[in-house]
Amino acid sequence: MNKITLKGYLKQSTSRLNPSMTVVTSFFILIVIGTVLLKLPIATTQTISWLDTLFTATSAVTVTGLIVVDTGTAFTLFGQTVIMFLMQLGGLGLMTSAVFIFFIFKRKIGMQQRNLIKESLNQDSSGGIIRLVRYLLVFSFSIELVGFIILSIKWIPEFGFSKGAFYSLFHTIAAFNNAGFSLWPDNLTNYVGDPLVNLAITSMFILGGIGFTVLLDVWNKKKFKTLTLHSKVMIIGTIVINVIAIISIFLLEYSNPQTLGNLSFGDKVWSAYFQGLTPRTAGFNSIDITALTVPTMLLTVLLMFVGAGSASTGSGIKLSTFIILLLTTITILKGGEEVSLFGRRIKSNAILRAFTLTMISFLLVFVAIFILTITENGSFIAIIFEVVSAFGTVGLSAGLTSELTTIGKFVIMFVMFVGRLGPVTVASILIARKENSLLRYPQEDVFIG
Repeated sequence: MNKITLKGYLKQSTSRLNPSMTVVTSFFILIVIGTVLLKLPIATTQTISWLDTLFTATSAVTVTGLIVVDTGTAFTLFGQTVIMFLMQLGGLGLMTSAVFIFFIFKRKIGMQQRNLIKESLNQDSSGGIIRLVRYLLVFSFSIELVGFIILSIKWIPEFGFSKGAFYSLFHTIAAFNNAGFSLWPDNLTNYVGDPLVNLAITSMFILGGIGFTVLLDVWNKKKFKTLTLHSKVMIIGTIVINVIAIISIFLLEYSNPQTLGNLSFGDKVWSAYFQGLTPRTAGFNSIDITALTVPTMLLTVLLMFVGAGSASTGSGIKLSTFIILLLTTITILKGGEEVSLFGRRIKSNAILRAFTLTMISFLLVFVAIFILTITENGSFIAIIFEVVSAFGTVGLSAGLTSELTTIGKFVIMFVMFVGRLGPVTVASILIARKENSLLRYPQEDVFIG
């Protein structure tokens, strides 16, 4: 019998899988490993069921932040460290982390690995993918280092060196990777008016959520007019949607005594600023989410569904997708035939992909909401909020997650998993792809509207 090495077996096994399947499988394996580690006696301070441990690991790997047990009290330092590493690996992506190891040991990266990285970063081409990963790693660790130092200035004097440093590191990784995990049971409500904490946390999850391709483009070109169309769309779109969200939440919650109502004017501004930015996949909160008015919750649902940018640590349908659909709608209403922006025409293939992604995402969210309306006792708005939060891997909760039934937990875990990997990626695995055919059928109109 021929001797089969572990390396050879893994290479042979992965070669049978397409890139999408390999990425999905790797995330699933990481979740299983995380579940086992979090189930160890040294990881918890209390008895936690396998299901709740699996839920926590899934939430960490998908950088969501929805929790069924309190992270700060239910897990030991070891358990919290495991969650921190799961967030880092899940946020940067396993393939990106693997490339980092290849760099350290100076190993050559082949075409198979390049295709896997391309798939995990949602890129159209594998050309220049290694260069992108190098910059991604440099940007990520640099931003996290700066964030850690800034938060340490605040929390080391407050909690002492060891606790302050660990809390700073944990929340830095959670923020940059757009995961809503916090070591405080009330998240960041104690720092609702703290400028340093507000600016540090929001800066990290904005940079993590705008997309690494945009950061690289800005770094290389410096001037706005020379940026790619995608970068321009993401930068302008991020500014506009954030400003609208901040002003809307400030006005909607201004007199709500359970959120902004009893705060000073300055704290109201900081609170509206923080809550206006966090729904687009960050998941932190500085006010009680369960006390938000219904209009604010609906606005938050929309922001969570839209999500962050492509090739980022965030999820959702992505801001660029939303903008393309919005521009397409406006163009059609005006009677136009080509969608353009900043003097550039958007490819019809990009419009079709945007529509496909949005349709699959809507169906996923609808089915999940439908199931939870049967299995759970929560209000309809709370169910919608929780499902969309899971899909966008946001982590904000209307109070339903901790009360989910067994079926409800599995539904939310599945939605988090699909939301992080991308609905199109998962759908492409489930639906067999056909070869392009030269056969063309006659055209005929179907009445629309």
